[in-house]
Amino acid sequence: MPGHTGLGGPPLVRLLARLANAEVRESEQSLPDRLSQWLGWADAIALAAALKGGKRAVAPAPVDGSVSCTEVRAELTQAILDDELLAVRPPPKGRMLARRAVARNDDPDYVLYRQCYLALQQRMETAIGALRANLRARLAAGSPEMAKLASVDAVMEQALAEKEYILLLPIPSRLEAHFKQLRENAQAGEASREDAPRTATQQARAWLDSFRKDMQRVLLAELDIRMQPAEGLQAALRE
Repeated sequence: MPGHTGLGGPPLVRLLARLANAEVRESEQSLPDRLSQWLGWADAIALAAALKGGKRAVAPAPVDGSVSCTEVRAELTQAILDDELLAVRPPPKGRMLARRAVARNDDPDYVLYRQCYLALQQRMETAIGALRANLRARLAAGSPEMAKLASVDAVMEQALAEKEYILLLPIPSRLEAHFKQLRENAQAGEASREDAPRTATQQARAWLDSFRKDMQRVLLAELDIRMQPAEGLQAALRE
């Protein structure tokens, strides 16, 4: 059954834990046990009805058989890797955005990176939400079993939306702590150097580039989690 895996998805959790120098403990609860805590009574009733084959309207969505998970994932991956603020490679002459110029100063501020992360989160949510709705519409037009799956997924998406939001919301703040730690380490290291210190721009570029790469890795790990329900629906369509 395609439903969102929460922040407990190992790759994302391990990455965030590594950035925070923290240990990851495996949950002792099974997935059904965790779901039972996340679903309210109204959600449980709706899910039970969907599992029994009861009718539940699947929100109408444009049915485009050419749209695939691969294409949406590739588009979002490229958006993360090519973002002007996160790109490590030097930008073309005359095309450095104002926010990139600010981020390159001697004392860069995290606010731009927070805004960037939130914008990319919103882009993922919008694109994957539309993809998921499209896949449900295609399933609903198929066999009774596929229509039931579409109904179950619609219930799960609505039921877990708030929990997903709560679980993913702290990520920008965790990245901020990592950002500040990298900056402090760089400043401390430079203060201890006695031989030809680098320029301020070079200092900023070294640790900022490291942070940018880490932020891209976190975004890609979040993308992987967000894509799982849609990929489950697409797999069902191919059976």
